[in-house]
Amino acid sequence: MKKIRIALAGQPNVGKSAIINAISNARLKVGNFSGVTVKKEVVQFKKNDYEFEITDLPGSYSLTDFTIEERVTKQNLNSNDYDIILNVVDSTNIERNLYLTTEILILNKKTVVALNMTDEAIKEGVEIDADQLSKVLGVNCIKTSATEKTGMEELLEAIVQTFEASKKETRLQFSDPYEEEISRICSFLKDKNYKSDIDFKTIAINLLKEDKETFQKFHDEPLWIEMQPVLIRAYEHLYLHFNSKDLDDIFNEEKTALAKGAVAETVVFKKQDKNQSTGKIDDLLMNKFLGLPIFLLLMWGLFKLTFVIGSIPMDWIDGFFGWMGDSTKTILGDTELASVIADGAIAGVGAVVLFLPNIIILFIGIALLETTGYMSRVAFLLDGIFHKFGMHGKSFIPLVTGFGCSVPAYMAARTLKNDRDRLLTLFIIGFMSCGAKLPIYVLFVGALFPEEHAANVLWLIYISGAILGLFAAKILKMTAFKGDDEPFIMEMPKYRRPSLKLIWHTVSGQAMMYLKKAGTFILLASIIIWFAGTYPKHTNIEKEFQAKIVLAQTAKDETKARSLKQEFELYKKENSYLGMIGHSAEPLFRPIGYDWRMTVSLLTGLAAKEVVVATMGILYGLGDLKDEDGLEENKGLVNQIKANISLASGVSFIVFCMIYLPCLAASMVFRREAGSWKYLGYLFVLTTTMAWTFSYAAYNITKAFT
Repeated sequence: MKKIRIALAGQPNVGKSAIINAISNARLKVGNFSGVTVKKEVVQFKKNDYEFEITDLPGSYSLTDFTIEERVTKQNLNSNDYDIILNVVDSTNIERNLYLTTEILILNKKTVVALNMTDEAIKEGVEIDADQLSKVLGVNCIKTSATEKTGMEELLEAIVQTFEASKKETRLQFSDPYEEEISRICSFLKDKNYKSDIDFKTIAINLLKEDKETFQKFHDEPLWIEMQPVLIRAYEHLYLHFNSKDLDDIFNEEKTALAKGAVAETVVFKKQDKNQSTGKIDDLLMNKFLGLPIFLLLMWGLFKLTFVIGSIPMDWIDGFFGWMGDSTKTILGDTELASVIADGAIAGVGAVVLFLPNIIILFIGIALLETTGYMSRVAFLLDGIFHKFGMHGKSFIPLVTGFGCSVPAYMAARTLKNDRDRLLTLFIIGFMSCGAKLPIYVLFVGALFPEEHAANVLWLIYISGAILGLFAAKILKMTAFKGDDEPFIMEMPKYRRPSLKLIWHTVSGQAMMYLKKAGTFILLASIIIWFAGTYPKHTNIEKEFQAKIVLAQTAKDETKARSLKQEFELYKKENSYLGMIGHSAEPLFRPIGYDWRMTVSLLTGLAAKEVVVATMGILYGLGDLKDEDGLEENKGLVNQIKANISLASGVSFIVFCMIYLPCLAASMVFRREAGSWKYLGYLFVLTTTMAWTFSYAAYNITKAFT
């Protein structure tokens, strides 16, 4: 049985994933391309006497290094890890799509073109002569409709036919000046007997458009010195003819001419109704006055669904894992094994699974926005506003999501294709106060401010974090991520009915990746924190406390017994590895008003921000709190905060919690999305430095006024 390896390429929103589903009915294997965070999807299936392996390359407008997706696609298409390129084209926007097709044909690899969405093209009055287009391009062009599953058999037959046939030279013909210089470079390489796996015409075109990889390859060749005068003459000729010295513009002009020529010969556009539904919808959704409020309303609805409806199964999940932990302790008894399983492993896995309903709802909403074509319009609406702060329009969605949970917010930043825009957004998401910080804010606001002002202070905290994040983005843009704003190039796709199968595939894939990767890190972190808070053991001290507790219980003095238990818990925590770390770090935090207990609370908050309140409950002598969130359960903790923490220290603590590093789950997802541990290191330095600096200012200003 012969195996055919297919590289699936196309611009965004052309239905590549839908083609895979329609052509194979097989389940995709999801992973990452080597060395990057870009998702890699591979499907394998058998048909007749052939085994097909399709790799879905990221959607790309061109084969450049502009975005990480385009770079991955370019690198894969330039490799020899496939037999055929299957180029999927949107038939309703064929001229724009043929720009990429032109670049693919330049590679001179075996290629088949799928003219997808022909059903929509017919409705819009676009008639494509596929046979004539095949002759013009020199490759098989097959009409398909992934939604209606038409043309799939013909497409597979064309793939097999192309695979079995010998490779043909591309029929692409550039303008006379361009062809003349291509010919001269090819003749030069031929005269020098240059050996290469890539045909000379492809090399010549890459040199004429100043492809970096091609130049780097030739730079180390002895041939390079003799080639330079040839290229200089070629460039001068093109500059003169095109009245431009920008080789990218010249090549784009050539691509445009080729695409327009192919369309003129093979496509008929019937007269269309100017008042079609797409235009009417855009008149409302893209309105300069109503567009942004409508989008904010939609995002508010998605945010509400994500964290309100998502909280319903969260209670069940929390209860289930709580029951598992209690059952484990009941079965295994009061042992170390029971503690590490219940308090470490089960609690860790439960903390991850708890967020799964939110993530599923969030990604369903985002998938709906993307597949219907609305996301592109939103990007245009917000791009101008966010550029004032050095950010991209698409940054809005991850930032808003960050008010609920940073984990899905970091994952939502994948909608940003440019490396710098995505990294900048990832660095700013943490400034949006997630829901896990709410218990900290409520506890301190309730303890330190009058009840009539509590709501206003809470609102001010959230607004201050968001504003600080935007100004931090501006500063980062001017320093670490400085550079010219990238052009915002994207065509408006047609509004389409969402594909339920495609949405299911997207959401299920994201959910599994979340459970597999983020869950693993949380599990490890939970066990580490359990160990640090439990060891070393103090056997002699424990015996002394147990004896005192027994005496108190014998005397039926339950208050004293409970007080002794809390005192022993405090002793264990203060003298555990976690307590030792808190005491050693205390000098660093004393200038901003913290004692060792506040310091330890901050450190445990690195695992999960909710743990800050629970840690304070233990360290301030109240024992384990019944409600981890600390919102309703124990007014005693509020009194302890009033008695032990000054207003200046409390304000400083709120500011620090608002800015410093997100929880471990979010930090690990940040590292994965950023693509390197060094970025997590930069985030730690940035957030810790800013948190300490602003907390120091808040502490001293508040102290001066009070």
